[in-house]
Amino acid sequence: MKFTQFLLRNSSIPKQALVDRFSKFSPSPLSMKQFIDFGSANACEKTSFVFLRQELPVRLANIMKEIDFLPDKLLSTPSLQLLQSWYATSLMEIVGFLEKEPDDKKILKKFTETLVNIRNRHNNVVTTMAQGVVEYKDAFGSDPVTNQNVQYFLDRFYMSRISTRMIMNQHSLIFDGSANPAHPKHIGTIDPDCDVTEVVKDAFDSSKMLCEQYYLTSPEIDLTQVNAKGPDQPLRIVYVPSHLYHMLFELFKNAMRATVETHEMALHLPPVKVRVSLGSEDLTIKISDRGGGVPLRKIERLFSYMYSTAPSPVDIDNSRNAPLAGFGYGLPISRLYAKYFQGDLQLYSMEGYGTSAVIYLKALSSESVERLPVYNQSAIRHYQTSNEADDWCMPSKDPKKLGKYEKRS
Repeated sequence: MKFTQFLLRNSSIPKQALVDRFSKFSPSPLSMKQFIDFGSANACEKTSFVFLRQELPVRLANIMKEIDFLPDKLLSTPSLQLLQSWYATSLMEIVGFLEKEPDDKKILKKFTETLVNIRNRHNNVVTTMAQGVVEYKDAFGSDPVTNQNVQYFLDRFYMSRISTRMIMNQHSLIFDGSANPAHPKHIGTIDPDCDVTEVVKDAFDSSKMLCEQYYLTSPEIDLTQVNAKGPDQPLRIVYVPSHLYHMLFELFKNAMRATVETHEMALHLPPVKVRVSLGSEDLTIKISDRGGGVPLRKIERLFSYMYSTAPSPVDIDNSRNAPLAGFGYGLPISRLYAKYFQGDLQLYSMEGYGTSAVIYLKALSSESVERLPVYNQSAIRHYQTSNEADDWCMPSKDPKKLGKYEKRS
């Protein structure tokens, strides 16, 4: 750590030197089991402090290096300038604890307070980045290469943010000295005995309330659950209930809206069917609606940040809403929550009939391991790809006459 000590003692050294230094290390992903084991009986604040003061700078620096690969005109927007200042400030604040004594209780208390301040500072990171993308698109438009690079970056950027908030929340909630009265059995944000069906019902009820406020009606739920491990046992896994709630709430909102608008003249709305199944490896939730579906060519666009056509939100209260509903980011962010612990979220549609969304989660806590972006040569190559010619024939609206051929260049 001599290099870092030198940097800290020389304020004239640019912050970029710290970013370069810490980005050379790869993040250390944790499993849900490790989170649980650490936060249970023998939780040690000193151990957590020593780990986080090294790990957080690595995670922040890795994604900060990738920000530099965004288009210069996007980086020059006020939103991106503000966002970069937040990250730089937070990095410097954490690095400031590298030389602190871990046995000093005052230092440990100050560190926890710093994590809370950083978390609060970054509360609007997602919306600020999204606003920057809107500003860029409005001013300069977009092209396939930019779309591809921004999509690749934002998936990694938002996943990085999910991970840093996760480890900061775990530390602050476990060591702030006060238990969570609403969820006394939770270990930080994790429920070691998460009742999946209850979270499904909670998310559905919240979506139903919103739907009825807006449309004055809403579909009902048709819920079935299967537990292959024990037919009469509830479906319980180790998971973060707030993450699962966000995914379900977003999917239920979409399903209800499509159902109501497709059957607006009907006397009875078809229910939203939910199937929950727990197997030896996966916990799977399938949500199916009769909302008319979407064409195949539009499925992947639903997960695109650049294709979003939703208007920017104004004064939206996100306290119980899915992340970034106003920017049209609900689905891509929800898929990241699913992928964060090695799961997935996929959409299947039958145009003219309806859509099914499937959430896959790991059934075993030992297999629920953080999925983290790492800055390396492979990542750099993704940003350096060019818009090459397709190596498949593309359909033409004006087919050439038979028998006439043109030489390919």
